[in-house]
Amino acid sequence: MNGITDLNDLRLFAEVVEQGSYTAAARGLGIQTSKLSRRIRALEEELGVRLLNRTSRSLSLTETGRQFHQHCLALVAEAKAAKDIVDRTRSKPQGTIRISCPVALLESGVSAIIARYVEDNPDVQVLLDATNRRVDVVEEGLDFAIRVRRPPLENTDLAVRQLGLSIHILVASPALAARHPAPASIESMKEWPTLSMASSSERFAWNLVDAEGRATPWAHQPRLATDDLASLRVAAISGAGVAMLPRELVEADIRAGRLLHLLPGLASTPGLVHAIFPTRRGMVPAVRHLLDALVTGFEDLNRQR
Repeated sequence: MNGITDLNDLRLFAEVVEQGSYTAAARGLGIQTSKLSRRIRALEEELGVRLLNRTSRSLSLTETGRQFHQHCLALVAEAKAAKDIVDRTRSKPQGTIRISCPVALLESGVSAIIARYVEDNPDVQVLLDATNRRVDVVEEGLDFAIRVRRPPLENTDLAVRQLGLSIHILVASPALAARHPAPASIESMKEWPTLSMASSSERFAWNLVDAEGRATPWAHQPRLATDDLASLRVAAISGAGVAMLPRELVEADIRAGRLLHLLPGLASTPGLVHAIFPTRRGMVPAVRHLLDALVTGFEDLNRQR
C-alpha cells in the first residue's frame, strides 16, 4: 500500500460505523447510498483488508476494522479541531501579526495606535520589526509593512492600502532662530545651517511647494546628513541646523516650544503612508482590524492638527 489517497474516505467510513448502515450514513452525508458503498469498498481494496462484515440486515466491524475505526475517529476529531481554530481566527481578532514599520513613523504616532490595538485585543500578539531598511513581506513572512512614499506608488504585485498622509515641514530650535533674522522666504535662509536626509549622490535639495502648489526647490549643503529621521530631530532640537521633518514627528516638539515651524506656507509634497501585504484574500480579522485601527488613528492625528 502506497498510502491513502483520500482522507475523506476515513470520514465516510467513520460515519457508516456511527450510523450503523449505509442508508443512514448516506442520508446524513447528503450523498447516494451506492456512491458511499463504492467509496468504502474502494478503501478496503486500497488497504488490502476487510473492514466491515456485511449482511442484508446489518453491518459489523472486523477486528482490523475496529482498530482502524479508532484511528479514523481520532483523525476526524483532529480535523474538526483544526477547522474550529480557523473558524475562531476568522470570527474575531486573535493570533500573531508580524509587521514592519520605520522607526520615525512609529515615533510619530504609529506605536501609540498599535499599543491601543494590543490593549483592546488581548488575544492578539504583534511582532513588530522597527527598521528603516527595505523589507520583502513575502520572503520575511510579514503580514504587512508600513511605508511612506511620494506618489505615484511603484507598480507591484503586492496589495496596498493607504493609511494616511505625511508632509515634511521646516523646523529649527528657538536658539538657532534667535541667531538669524526671521526668514521671509526660503532664499532668505541661505546663511542658516541645515540638516538633511542622506543622499547617495551627495547632492541635497529640499523640494517644497506653497499653498497654491507652486514648487520651490532649494539646494543646500547640510552640516549633518543621515538616513535616520530620529537623529535629525535630535540635531534640530539641539540647534545644529534647520531640518525638514515629518510634521507628525515634530508636532509635540512644536507645541512644547522645543522647535519652531519656519515658513509655514511651505511644505513637502504629501507622502502616502501605506501598508503593503501579500494579498487581500484570506486576510484574518486580526490583520484587517489592525489596518482599520491604523486608518482611524491617522484620521485622529490629522484632526488634532
